[in-house]
Order: sequence, then structure tokens, then C-alpha cells
Amino acid sequence: MNAAISVPAVPAVSVVGIGADGWDGLPEASRRTLRAAEVLIGGPRQLDLLPAADCPGTRVTWPSPLRPAVPGLLAAHEGRRVAVLASGDPMFYGIGRTLAELVGPDRLHVQPHPSSVSYACARLGWPLDATETVSLVARPLDTVAAALHDGRRLLLLSEGAGTPARVAALLRERGWGGTRIRVLEQLGGGQAERILDGTADGWAHQDEDVDPLNVIALDCVRDPGTLRLGTTPGLPDEAYEHDGQLTKRYVRAATLAALAPAPGELLWDVGGGSGSIGIEWMRAHRGCRAIAVEKSAERAERITRNAAALGVPGLKVVTGPAPAALAGLPAPDAVFVGGGLTAPGLLDACWDALPAGGRLVANTVTLESEALLADRYRRHGGELVRLAVASAVPVGGFTGWRQAMPVTQWSVTKG
Repeated sequence: MNAAISVPAVPAVSVVGIGADGWDGLPEASRRTLRAAEVLIGGPRQLDLLPAADCPGTRVTWPSPLRPAVPGLLAAHEGRRVAVLASGDPMFYGIGRTLAELVGPDRLHVQPHPSSVSYACARLGWPLDATETVSLVARPLDTVAAALHDGRRLLLLSEGAGTPARVAALLRERGWGGTRIRVLEQLGGGQAERILDGTADGWAHQDEDVDPLNVIALDCVRDPGTLRLGTTPGLPDEAYEHDGQLTKRYVRAATLAALAPAPGELLWDVGGGSGSIGIEWMRAHRGCRAIAVEKSAERAERITRNAAALGVPGLKVVTGPAPAALAGLPAPDAVFVGGGLTAPGLLDACWDALPAGGRLVANTVTLESEALLADRYRRHGGELVRLAVASAVPVGGFTGWRQAMPVTQWSVTKG
């Protein structure tokens, strides 16, 4: 008796990676897919790389904005053989990820090409696994700031011909003017490849001198006197613009340890102040997300500036008093309450918003708020601790300790 054979469904969409070398650089399997496609979807530059005689399918240019248009575009061609063109490896900062999220990975057939990052590392002699990549395609330039560390190598995926000059200007402004910049153009394009070399301080190439298809390589050099920012929580207080409403460095480090950020998780930073908790939550991993809730419009603007300066411009800021301002926000994985604890219903609203396994951390320096935390500790458990920090200061011709106000912290995981 013959066993039944499971035949997988035909993928709805083929995604074909293509490089600067165009049709000639494609493997035969990718060429067969494009020849057979009834509909070819891609950017104008990518579609122009396909010879009309070999690829007779209907050509469709991506609309803008792209992501909202994808479901309708694919629905319009349902039942036809659709091939989507992507630059390099479609699953590396490419359209493949968007399609996998929208139509499901089981409905995709992905045929990758070497990515521009693979080519860049090969040209530079950099190990691919030890090189961090930051995409600036449709992303704020400030994103680069979080990845800047002395002696580090970075690859930036460029948005176009103007990106290298903008990167050089940002580096000069942030105290990284000695950083070496190399712009690698038309990678994989044979004789069309070119490398522009210089420093952020000395960058002189105009936009019209740079090929739009480029990748930017940085050898990071911190200028003397530039504040050193590490990768762990507890950045220097001087890294923040603030009006005194700032969770101080050592308490901040202990608070982030209690919050325990993990990739992909969302934090509510309630009573954002200067935004330091939400900012350092997001700096813990590029997948971490945060929403700062701050009733003062002036402080909310300051949070936005701090987030951009410290490389996490994706921090969302909601202006308004809590708990009312929490309504309609996406459910958090963790909540930090740094101010406004005595606001009626605030703690209960934060607790109710957390899913099972979610964490809540609250800090206070007042007796009234401390009583609230002691009550919640009795009801929900967790840990109730007092954090005390003293700093050495001059006392006449000697040195003594100056005690900061002690901070009471309640941290708990919702069961």
C-alpha cells in the first residue's frame, strides 16, 4: 500500500534578490523564476535590470508608502505567478521581511542574492559576524548614535547619494569627527565599483559625486573630550538634558536591572521626566520599544531631544496626565512609574494593563508614595528595597560623604 504524499502548496509570491550586476549576475534558478512570472513587482531601478525579451511579465512599480499598499497589490494579482524583485538578500533589511509578515512565510519562495553587507565585508576584509549593520533606509539618521563606540566598525545601509554627507555632519556634531568614512558604491557591479575614502571632519564629497547605490563603512574614533557612553544601563547624568527631573545614574542602573529588558519587549515609562529609563531600555537592544508618558509638554519635548541624541529616536512620547493618557496604548511587557504615584488610580491602571509575567517597577522618595508601595507590596508581593547612594565631597580641607535622598523601589512580576 502506497503512503500518501504531501504536496506543499504553491507559494503565492516568489522573491528574487538581484544585485548591481543585474541579469548577468543571477543564478539560473532565479532567471527561471523571472522568466515564468506573469507579474514582476519592484523598484524602477530593479525592473530596468531585467531584459524585456527574457522577462515578458507585466511590470508593476512599488507605490509609496510601500507597506500599506502591499496587501491590495498582491490581492489584485491573486492567482497569477508573481515575482518580487529585491536588492541583494530579500530577508536582510529587505522586502522579504515585510512580505513574510503580511502574507506568511509559507506563501513565499525566496531566492537570495549576496547582500551589499556581504560584499562590503569582503572588500574591506571585515569579518561579517563581527560587524554591526545599521539601516538608514526610511529610518532617522540619529539611529547611528547608539552604535558609536571608540574603535568599533559599523556598516550603514544608505538611503541615497546624500546619506554619506549627512552621516559625516552628524559625526562631527556628536564628537566623532576623526571617524574614517568609506563609501562603497555599486557593490557587485564589476567595473562600476568604487570606494570613496575620508574622515567625518574632512568629508568633501558632494551629493552629486556619490552614487545613490552605496554602503557606508565607519571606523569609529571618539574625539578627545567627547563623553564616553557604554552599553550598560547607568549612563552618566551629563548625557541628558534635564531640569532636575532625572532618575540619577546609580538608581537608574538598579531600576533597569529590575525591569530586565528583553528583545522585542515594550516598556511604559510613566512620568517620563527626562526620558532616561525609556531611553536606556531601548539602548539595551535594538528590538526594545518604549513609550514615555509625560504630562508636561516642555518635558515631553526634552524627552524627544534626549532620545534622538542618544540614538533611540523611535521612543514614542505621549503628552498628558496618567492614568488618562494610558488609555489606548498597546499592552506593555513592563511598566516603570517614576512620578505621579499618588494620582488616583495610576498604580491600578498600570497593574491591570500588564499581562501575566509582566513586570512593574516604581520608585519614590516621598513618605506618601512609599506608603502606597508598601500597601501594594503586601497585596502583590515582589521586592521592596531602599536604595541609598552617597558621594564623596570636599569638607573643608578633608573629604566626607554627602547622602542623596534615599529611593524606595517596589518591583514585582505579575503572576
